[in-house]
Amino acid sequence: MSDRHILTAVAWPYANGPRHIGHVSGFGVPSDVFSRYHRMAGDDVLMVSGTDEHGTPITVAADAEGVTPREIADRNNRIIVGDLQSLGLSYDLFTRTTTANHAAVSQEIFLGLLKNGYVFPKTTLGAISPSTGRTLPDRYIEGTCPICGYDGARGDQCDNCGNQLDPIDLIKPVSKINGETPKFVEEEHYFLDLPAFARALGDWLGTRTNWRSNVLNFSVNLLEDLKPRSYTRDIDWGVPVPLDGWRDRPDKRIYVWFDAVVGYLSASIEWARRSGDPEAWRQWWQSPDADAYYFMGKDNIVFHSEIWPAQLLGYNGEGDKGGTPGSYGRLNLPTEVVSSEFLTMEGRKFSSSRNVVIYVRDFLARYDADALRYFIAVAGPENQDTDFTWAEFLRRNNDELVAGWGNLVNRSVSMAAKNVGAVPTPGELTDDDRALLATTSGAFAPVGDLLSRNRQKAAITEAMRVVGEANKYLSDQAPWKLKEDPARRDTVLHTALQAIKDCNALLTPFLPHSSQQVHELLGGTGVWSVAPRVEEVTDLDEGSPYPIITGSYEQGQAVWASTPLAAPGTPLAPPKPIFAKLDPSIVDEEIRRLEEGGE
Repeated sequence: MSDRHILTAVAWPYANGPRHIGHVSGFGVPSDVFSRYHRMAGDDVLMVSGTDEHGTPITVAADAEGVTPREIADRNNRIIVGDLQSLGLSYDLFTRTTTANHAAVSQEIFLGLLKNGYVFPKTTLGAISPSTGRTLPDRYIEGTCPICGYDGARGDQCDNCGNQLDPIDLIKPVSKINGETPKFVEEEHYFLDLPAFARALGDWLGTRTNWRSNVLNFSVNLLEDLKPRSYTRDIDWGVPVPLDGWRDRPDKRIYVWFDAVVGYLSASIEWARRSGDPEAWRQWWQSPDADAYYFMGKDNIVFHSEIWPAQLLGYNGEGDKGGTPGSYGRLNLPTEVVSSEFLTMEGRKFSSSRNVVIYVRDFLARYDADALRYFIAVAGPENQDTDFTWAEFLRRNNDELVAGWGNLVNRSVSMAAKNVGAVPTPGELTDDDRALLATTSGAFAPVGDLLSRNRQKAAITEAMRVVGEANKYLSDQAPWKLKEDPARRDTVLHTALQAIKDCNALLTPFLPHSSQQVHELLGGTGVWSVAPRVEEVTDLDEGSPYPIITGSYEQGQAVWASTPLAAPGTPLAPPKPIFAKLDPSIVDEEIRRLEEGGE
């Protein structure tokens, strides 16, 4: 490992139901590609996240089913863990927000902010249901935005203009639960003093010149209208407020978004505790040389470029009011907020309630995980909204993965296995041979540079261009015509197999499942691309059971460089196709499923 520590902080999927492919195109695959690349490059990566399990949507779902919020969270946590592990997402720890450890860390951040004067009590107007008398959470109130006029704004934020709102601000507010006009009554809550961070946030954002322009511009614009934001909520499902007179109240909890972003820190601390070195997390959170990259969809930018940095600044004592760091010490701010745009489906916005959706588990039941990962990398919503269509998925799979990369591997290994039965012995290389190997070995620097800057679409496009060069070489050299010149045939095949080994390394961050297969087809042994695993654990403080995703990724052989092919004479077996060619009929079949609302 190098001395460089990379924190990959992955947005927490909400546990009110299974996640669909639109979700993982924003937070899942991009963060894993990034982490796998940096591990191959020798950096010390800590990739953490978990299921976000507090808040109103889970209580609403629980009420509808007649079960407890914990039962909903437990069920969906297991589904999400299985889906993300199957997709190959290499978390060092994927945990959950309902652990005692997470509650303790969330409360410590709150108390640190309170000590430094950045959290304060305030009487405000809260919404209740006139018919039931129950509190109506902000996200369950909709109306017209008073700033941009959007008629689907929520009581906490307008997704159209991105501004923070309170329910009382909305024009013609209504309850999403039953359509009532809410009643507003006075209540006491604690607020985060966001205006006290305007200068510090502005100075910090001023140094973030390498961010994606849409993320940086949006974040800078948020500074124009910072207002205190409620840190607590009227709800009985969440992290208790750690104050006398509050901690035992059944109706007051820390706002789910404030505890969810603390999860990056609490998951790091839980990982360290499980590793046997409880202080190990500090290498990623306090070292001045450590970098932290946060991955999410664009609807979550505000919480990662404004709210969480403000919490960190306040805990550090670095806002306008000064202060001193809490017991954890000074904590690093994000290096980059890596936000993807939205993925739509056949021209429509993903919507579970309207059955415009395909869940990860259903997709993986029918298609290869690497086929989905490839589509997201090469055609996903990296810097603009992108439409997933079954016709385009079919084309990318058949024309690029199968006919391009898969065919190169299959025909090269097949010819070597048939003619030699082993890795061939090369003779004197020609200029064409050397040119191809220079192309494949020389691709690591530019592709790595793109991946380090989260330009994944350009990175995989360049890697596949190199695959195209290898395919052209094989066609031009035509080793199947060299039966009368076995020495030259073997040299061409050895050159092609070495090029394939290089290309396989370039594609490993994107295609971890098939890269292990290619490694073995080339005569490699052992683990090339480590797969994540699911482990059953118990809460470190309370003893309740739950599954986590983890892995021993440092044990893999994959490195970000050209490495020699297995020694000549290493046996090679006839290969099986590494990707499945899809029948065109799947397009109509999948669209029919979509129209019928079934998976």
